[in-house]
Amino acid sequence: MVLGRTLAVALVGLTGHVVEVEAHLAPSLPAFTLVGLPDASLAEARDRVRAAVTSSGLPWPNRRITVNLSPATLAKSGSSFDLAIAVATLVGAEVLDAAAAVGVVHIGELGLDGRVRPVRGVLPAVAAAVAAGHPRVVVPHANAAEAALVPGARVAGVGSLAEVAARYGAEVDVPELADATLEAVPAAPPRGVLDLADVVGQSDARECLEVAAAGGHHLLMVGPPGTGKTMLAARLPGLLPDLDEADAVEVTAVHSVAGTFDPGGGLLRRPPFEDPHHTATPASVVGGGSGTPRPGAASRAHRGVLFLDEAPEFSTAVLQTLRQPLEHGELVLHRAQGAARYPARFQLVLAANPCPCGKAVGKGLECTCRSEQRRRYFGKLSGPLLDRVDLQVELQPARAGGAEGEPTAVVAGRVSAARGAARERLAGTPWRTGAEAPGGWLRERLGADASLLGDLDRALDRGTLSMRGVDRVLRVAWTLADLDGRAAPGRSDVGRALLLRTRGHGA
Repeated sequence: MVLGRTLAVALVGLTGHVVEVEAHLAPSLPAFTLVGLPDASLAEARDRVRAAVTSSGLPWPNRRITVNLSPATLAKSGSSFDLAIAVATLVGAEVLDAAAAVGVVHIGELGLDGRVRPVRGVLPAVAAAVAAGHPRVVVPHANAAEAALVPGARVAGVGSLAEVAARYGAEVDVPELADATLEAVPAAPPRGVLDLADVVGQSDARECLEVAAAGGHHLLMVGPPGTGKTMLAARLPGLLPDLDEADAVEVTAVHSVAGTFDPGGGLLRRPPFEDPHHTATPASVVGGGSGTPRPGAASRAHRGVLFLDEAPEFSTAVLQTLRQPLEHGELVLHRAQGAARYPARFQLVLAANPCPCGKAVGKGLECTCRSEQRRRYFGKLSGPLLDRVDLQVELQPARAGGAEGEPTAVVAGRVSAARGAARERLAGTPWRTGAEAPGGWLRERLGADASLLGDLDRALDRGTLSMRGVDRVLRVAWTLADLDGRAAPGRSDVGRALLLRTRGHGA
């Protein structure tokens, strides 16, 4: 036999493509050629595979070896193809049993000593393999727990190439090597459920937070330093319900590709919370990188919360790149070799001071900022961005003896009931929350009472609202009705939603 075959998986974004790895061995001058649009890290597999094979005590065929990664038109990147290339080459050299390796997906990077090292993105890769009808998967030991999360997968964890060869009938001694571990991207430390009762006063902001949680709405909080903006934002994930099975798999897949997933805890069931620093670059927030782009904070916050503290301090480029995910719930990152899609349906929470010095409260007598400084400060939050924010609230400095609010558990109960009502109303549609439903669909369910939209029509005529703003006010009105247990919003809900959007200005 001069041809060996096995399978691997190429990831483009979160989409996995099963790749057939073919190794052709010809009786000619020894050489190793890798074809099929490999990137630089994949092209280096030639040297890693050769060293790993010889270090494992297996014979290296002195022939002209051509390895093809099919389909050849699909760009491929990363070191996860190493194990499949080695297996296909050894099958072609008749060192391994061909029948045993056919139809098996191999994922893993090879060390020069023959060790099989873990790689990122195993969860979506294995899910793609199982969906394509290839449930038998060989992965590094360190990735086995993650791969086993995919229903229907028959996972074999291995520590070395020699162990794989022994599985496929080669007579080779399996060395005892310590399992390699994957260097994960530093993730935020796990957060417990922070209690909303810790926030003293700020009843208006607490109400906006509850409405945001119930409908999946975006929120802007404006107030001087120390009024509780960060505390409120950090407590929003505790109000959100657990992720369902489909969302948990999707969120976990994003974190697997990003390298921030610990498989020891199983699927991620709680909504994630991302709070990048205001010095973050566009690539770190929305994703990027050379070759195949990696997910950024916006995608890691999928089905959770993305919090931008001191939002006007972020670069304009970062703020403007958020407009696409806010509108479509996904990020499409284009590169020369293709485009990668990552889900990014998050709740955006913005926090800002009233001015650069933060003292423009009430009449602002202590404020030292000039008028042009104030305009420049808030000008960073452009009109198109703010037009996509459903709720805006102004926080005032807390006063001594302020009343304690309800704890997280009580508010989360109301949020869960409201989300249940919205889910029942949206059953049979592609939308999950009130913030996702289109305005036209919501208008059809308002009934024949045209007076409900009178306030919105007047705000539209005055220029206080755009057409997008009208739709978003309607979504908030439906959320308010869900929180109050009503089947549909009334005029008071529409007026209240308008006030919550405009902070009372122009209403």
